[in-house]
Amino acid sequence: MSPQLDDIAFRAKAQPAARFTALAHHLTEEFLEDTWQGLNHRGAPGLSGETMETYGRQRGRRIAALVSRLKARGYRVPPVRRVYIPKPGQPAKRRPLGILEVEDRLLQAAVSRLLSAIYEADFLEESYGFRPGRSAHDALAAVEEAVTRRPMQWVFEADIRGFFDHLQHDWLMTMLAERVGDPGILRLIQKWLHAPIVEPDGSRTTPTEGAPQGGPLSPLLGNVYLHYVLDLWFKKAIQPVCRGEAQLVRYADDFLVLFAREDDARRFATALPKRLAKFGLELAEEKTRLMPFGWRAWRAAEDRGLPSERFDFLGFRHFGARTSTGVWRLQRRPTPKSRHKFLLQTKSELHRLMHASVLAQQQYLSRALRGFFGYFGLPGCSQALKTLRLQVLYAWIQVLRRRSQRSHRSKSWYYSQRWFWVPPAKLRPRRMMAR
Repeated sequence: MSPQLDDIAFRAKAQPAARFTALAHHLTEEFLEDTWQGLNHRGAPGLSGETMETYGRQRGRRIAALVSRLKARGYRVPPVRRVYIPKPGQPAKRRPLGILEVEDRLLQAAVSRLLSAIYEADFLEESYGFRPGRSAHDALAAVEEAVTRRPMQWVFEADIRGFFDHLQHDWLMTMLAERVGDPGILRLIQKWLHAPIVEPDGSRTTPTEGAPQGGPLSPLLGNVYLHYVLDLWFKKAIQPVCRGEAQLVRYADDFLVLFAREDDARRFATALPKRLAKFGLELAEEKTRLMPFGWRAWRAAEDRGLPSERFDFLGFRHFGARTSTGVWRLQRRPTPKSRHKFLLQTKSELHRLMHASVLAQQQYLSRALRGFFGYFGLPGCSQALKTLRLQVLYAWIQVLRRRSQRSHRSKSWYYSQRWFWVPPAKLRPRRMMAR
């Protein structure tokens, strides 16, 4: 963290009610150059077609001109190019992404760094997504600890419908103004929220709500919004009136709420839709449910000969099972959706590389599997990951056989080749979050 960010973070922590009225002067050439070094330099070009590489070669001159325009209040936010990414396994559904111009991406990332230094002092322990030093694995560990070490017996699984598409601009600006008093920064954010969006067919729209996914600032704005809408409300209005323990675990707009008592859980399930509606949000009813979950619920289901409840969170399916010693324990597996999505992407890329060398194919598969195993390689997932690895090898054989109509080689022949190899899964050690 740069010295100016350290100073902002120190003041934000020391003065929880302070408003930062002078932030824009931190957007210097040096700060923007430092921000540039942390950007993804393989990002897609915006509407103008300018690439990161092209901007990077000219960035000294371009950054200096950008700073001059900011000081003169002459910066104009360019339109956002919208693209639609198909959802794996759901060809009829597509997810919208906003592709920013390179310079706009750089400036958003710089402003995000300034605001993060403030809001890291405000965000609660229950929030894990898009925050430094916190990960999805930390959120999963918090769920495991709550279920296994604390008396939680009810889980509220929720999904907010189109969260980033329905952020209310007026509410968001009101929330930001609680801590940010610099009119230059607030004006920039207002411009970004209302930046014209250019659809693939060339039509233009000016949004009245939402924040385009794909911009560096959007994750932070989403966290700020849910910090006020959900996190603080849960801490100040829900937990104090619960008769038993209650805990929220949120990663970006994905969250679970765990309760020790059923009555507390049902009151929350009734109150949450009204709270979200006040801020223009709604739950996806088909993905939202309250269920008994824990060793008592598992034992009751086992006594009746019924399957126990399970829930999905952050790509993992969570369920209870008896260990070899007869003790109940929380277990996890990659969800069928996670595995199916990975296999679809892998098969698509293999077809694209069909006529590449086998070593190029092997390198791609090794990178892809290491990434998948790095995230999903948690205790209890060994068999699922072994099966996935075999499915990837079989898909590779199918592609190799299609390279030539004369290919009739058996599976055993491929397995005998030294190049026909992909890495096995390596599991992380079981751990708990230190609370």
